[in-house]
Amino acid sequence: MHLVYSPRCLEYAAPGHPESPDRLRWILAALPKDQHTWLTPEPCAEEDILRVHTAEMLNRVRTGAFYDGDTPSFPNIYELARLSAGAAILASEQAIAGRKAFALVRPPGHHATRDRVMGFCYFNNIAIAVARLTQRTAILDFDCHHGNGTEDIFYRDKRVLYVSLHQFPCYPGTGAFSQANCRNYPLPPGTEPSAYLAALDKSLDEIRAFKPELLALSAGFDSYKGDPITSMGLEIETFGEIGRRIAALKVPAFATLEGGYAPELGKCVAAFVDGWESVR
Repeated sequence: MHLVYSPRCLEYAAPGHPESPDRLRWILAALPKDQHTWLTPEPCAEEDILRVHTAEMLNRVRTGAFYDGDTPSFPNIYELARLSAGAAILASEQAIAGRKAFALVRPPGHHATRDRVMGFCYFNNIAIAVARLTQRTAILDFDCHHGNGTEDIFYRDKRVLYVSLHQFPCYPGTGAFSQANCRNYPLPPGTEPSAYLAALDKSLDEIRAFKPELLALSAGFDSYKGDPITSMGLEIETFGEIGRRIAALKVPAFATLEGGYAPELGKCVAAFVDGWESVR
């Protein structure tokens, strides 16, 4: 597995905020350093951002002239958000070359819409990476929260299929139904592994039917039963099975980290990576 990571992603924090540097520390502690290839990203270019976000939004993030209660303005957040998007781009390039890659980044991205920061997200990392591609691409979002930003950006884009499994009702309140190329699987609070995996199988069938050349994964781990800000019922081992079933598609793929806020996040990610790597 090619893992894309920069220690700069640890540089910002707000007291008591669930999206903390500990998230990456838990993951790094759970992934054996010598069993993976580690890559260092560079910040993306402004032109990459402008493929999916407005110039006004870019300027608001650059100057800190925005307000969202969940998404604080930090002094260096513009550069760090560009770095996260650059990591997603680097991971996508590895996938195109036939190597599975996972961008271990913060800030996450899938709530950032075309013109708004929200939900801990400043720029939409996976959308920025996918928008650069010429390949027919499916995006599978298995974060516990609906990726409203990714749906907003790619709605009615015939080159992209967006598929999301998420708790509903839950923040941000979107994703109750499917529309056009955006296929949503809202799941009730407390959903157990068997029901979740059954929904995953249906979503993977939709992806197979789309016949993508590339698969992009918004990889969130907040459907874990112990996550402090959600109410789902997945076990650590469930994420290994998610990885195996995704790998069975046999489509070149890359992932970028979204949510997951329990101390067991590292174990969940390690289980997913092991499952994803187990099918060649």
